Amino acid sequence: MAGVKLVVIYPRPADIEKFDRDYLEQHLPMAAQKIPGKTKFVTAKVLGTASGEPAPFYRIAELHFASLPALQEAAGSQGAQAAIAHAKAISTGGPPIFLVMEEAAPVPF
Repeated sequence: MAGVKLVVIYPRPADIEKFDRDYLEQHLPMAAQKIPGKTKFVTAKVLGTASGEPAPFYRIAELHFASLPALQEAAGSQGAQAAIAHAKAISTGGPPIFLVMEEAAPVPF
């Protein structure tokens, strides 16, 4: 089975400075340390849309796992439950979106 990832998409926050402070100083260390079984952890700040309009989303995080069972086991851990609750608490622009995705082979070009 291909690897899987949990993608967390945060709506644009009501207070960007406070969100960035909470996200960078509290949330990222919590997620990095307390969610077990990750093989890779990537975060990104959304700069805008291709048309130049403001994006409805502000940050995206990807937590990679070797398999769906590994992701499910991690999600059930106390550390992950605390990180999920914290993600919801700091997301002042609305609730974050949590997606489980299966990775595909690279597309040749």
